Amino acid sequence: MNILMALSQLEITGAEVYATTISDLLIKNGHNVYIVSDTLTKATKAPYSKLEFNKRSIKNRVEQIKYLVDFIKKNKIDVVHAHSRASSWSSQIACKIAGIPLITTVHGRQPVHLSRKLFPAFGDHVIAVCENIEMHLKNDLKVENITVLRNGIDTGVYSKKELPKNSKKIVSIVGRLSGPKGDVAYNLIDKVLDTEKYEVRLIGGKELPEKFEKFKDKIKFWGYISNLPEKMAESDLVIGAGRVAVEALLVGRPVLAIGEAKSIGILNMGNLEDALASNFGDIGEKLEDGFEWVKMKEQVDSFLANPVDEDDLNRIREVIEKEFNIKNVVCEIEKAYQRELVMKKRYEVPILMYHRVVNSTEEGGVHGTYVTVKQFEDHMEILRKLDYEVITFSDLVLRERFSDGKKKVILTFDDGYVDNYRYAFPVLKKYGYRAVIYLVSHLDYNKWDVENPKNPEKRFELMNELQLREMLDYGIEFGGHTKTHPRLSALEHEEARKEIFESKLSTEEKLGLELVSFAYPYGDLNEEVKELVKEAGYRYGVATDSGPVCISEDLYQIRRIGIFPNISKHGFKRKINGNYNFIKIKREEKKS
Repeated sequence: MNILMALSQLEITGAEVYATTISDLLIKNGHNVYIVSDTLTKATKAPYSKLEFNKRSIKNRVEQIKYLVDFIKKNKIDVVHAHSRASSWSSQIACKIAGIPLITTVHGRQPVHLSRKLFPAFGDHVIAVCENIEMHLKNDLKVENITVLRNGIDTGVYSKKELPKNSKKIVSIVGRLSGPKGDVAYNLIDKVLDTEKYEVRLIGGKELPEKFEKFKDKIKFWGYISNLPEKMAESDLVIGAGRVAVEALLVGRPVLAIGEAKSIGILNMGNLEDALASNFGDIGEKLEDGFEWVKMKEQVDSFLANPVDEDDLNRIREVIEKEFNIKNVVCEIEKAYQRELVMKKRYEVPILMYHRVVNSTEEGGVHGTYVTVKQFEDHMEILRKLDYEVITFSDLVLRERFSDGKKKVILTFDDGYVDNYRYAFPVLKKYGYRAVIYLVSHLDYNKWDVENPKNPEKRFELMNELQLREMLDYGIEFGGHTKTHPRLSALEHEEARKEIFESKLSTEEKLGLELVSFAYPYGDLNEEVKELVKEAGYRYGVATDSGPVCISEDLYQIRRIGIFPNISKHGFKRKINGNYNFIKIKREEKKS
């Protein structure tokens, strides 16, 4: 995908660190990422263009929108991701003109006034970095379609350090020295920390503000430093909010979480949920004027006078590693990009589901899960005339499925009937197309249907190994479909596991390949079954009439479009045009 990051800032901010970090990982994942912003301080692999969003006159806004629209067209941008109010305002209009989605990440509380309510400019989907922002957006600005994703960090670069043995305890206050955060830092030094008893380090800010001058000889002012985690690791206590708290916890240091909005106190497992919800004190209501700094002093003095509970600190660190892992965060962001692009385009790669291909309707059987050879060839001819690219799940690169402008389709066949070899295979070869065939591994005919007491089917043979190998040599892809075709959700856990795992192992050993995707018999599944399919090593799980419209939203419950003998040529064209499932789901919702 081609992604544009939009920021507005005049100095380095957490939003810039966030945007550049995810940009570099997205580039590593194969995307093309560009950044536009007033300034850019942090090094990144993404090309940067200067765009002064902080100039907010009507004339400037019009120029910004024009610039963005031209940029989107020139670089074939699929999605814009904005990280500030100023950039999202112009991006919203530009994206509407260009017909592409806008994602916004909201890092803090938003002003609540009439213009913001009339033109919220939050785009198609909002990512909130904590639960308090989500609640604020829903309650105060009536914003919907919100996902909470932490301000991701490459947790792998941080290692836990041994606790220091400082003769004089070191307390590091980390954060900006301007605005409300500056007021918090001032009060901490003035009312909480004994500068005779502790070595107090003030880290952050380009220069020491005038009101801090009276502390100049009592504290160490370091300003911005490049090796912050290393210096925090020297501390007995780190005081800060947001990313500061996260980095300190990752190097194994105790944290007093306090920001411009809330004081959490010394972090422990009991208050960690509250800390996460407020981004460690950054997001919430403003600290009250009558805040009891004396009580905080007592808490700090008591904490520093006693041994650290290392077990509690380790448990907190484990939670932080999981919640803030940048790879997990970027994975969810990619899903959001793809989902919103699918919803905006109202297009997704159609995945067709066939069963049998027969010479005549007399061979079709009782259940009607077939098409005739004539129908199947008509379908392939339509795909050729409409210039579809027929791919398999091995070919499917989710992040690139729209970028080249080609219409794609996946053909699948369930069960592995011998008529797939006799009738479908020659047609596929004629058109140079491939397909995915899901094999029932431990049967040689459709026993599950034949022995159906309520509606028995005729006996139809399944393919043998020689036929499978010939198709494999051509390029047909095979997938798993269990040992005996049961309803998996009705089985005990271990029995379902055997059906999935043993089927995969048997087919892979027989054909000497790796199965990429799995089809649930009858489309029957639940969350436990999906986990088993994932655990077995499948990359995809295909259902029938269940699952989201966007493939990447749930790789283990992918919708397919059933193809049966009653479908006309016109009906087939409707089913492959990419928006069929949108219509079908809407119809299902209306019916229910």
